[in-house]
Amino acid sequence: MMAVYDLEEQEQISELKAWWAQYGNLVTTIAAIAAVASVGWQGWQWYQGRNAAEAGALYFVVQQAAEKQEAQQVRDAAGRLIGDYPGTTYAQLAALLSAGTQFKAGEFDNAQAQLEWAADKGKDPALRDLARLRLATVLLQKGELDAALARLQAAPSETYAARFADLRGDVFAAQGKVAEARSAYQAAVDALAGAGEQATTLREVVRVKLESLEG
Repeated sequence: MMAVYDLEEQEQISELKAWWAQYGNLVTTIAAIAAVASVGWQGWQWYQGRNAAEAGALYFVVQQAAEKQEAQQVRDAAGRLIGDYPGTTYAQLAALLSAGTQFKAGEFDNAQAQLEWAADKGKDPALRDLARLRLATVLLQKGELDAALARLQAAPSETYAARFADLRGDVFAAQGKVAEARSAYQAAVDALAGAGEQATTLREVVRVKLESLEG
């Protein structure tokens, strides 16, 4: 029996040697690629984590400056975030926060520039919709009514449907297009019909606008 086992073992070793001669290089290559991929993935994860931390720290600078209404510092810090970490959510948030500060300071062109970036190049869809809404508000304030409507044309997520319709009503009203404004305000009212108490104020504001047109 021992001889049989030895014979079987020798046959298995011979088969293994033949298999390795045929496929050994391929196995070695695959193992090397897997090792490099593992190291590369870990490196990428570390790089992403470092970027997120640095972007978060810079966003904190934006927040601090915004609280003090320091428009220049907010704009500069937000610009660095957008330039160095454009793929992060922090960059979009910084653009939105900075634009709000610029708007309050009467710097409409600066607000517009940062909102255009957030609306066109930001990664998060919900934040892009919010940027479009605020950008249209800036354009309305500047009297660029056609441009404002263009920004409101594409349908937003359901979350912003009522606010988009309300702002379209404001733009149409500014253009003297009463029928279109009425239709837009009614769309906003309809969109708010199922909203909770948090939408009460907006719902009442839109109703007042609608009633003023009907009068």
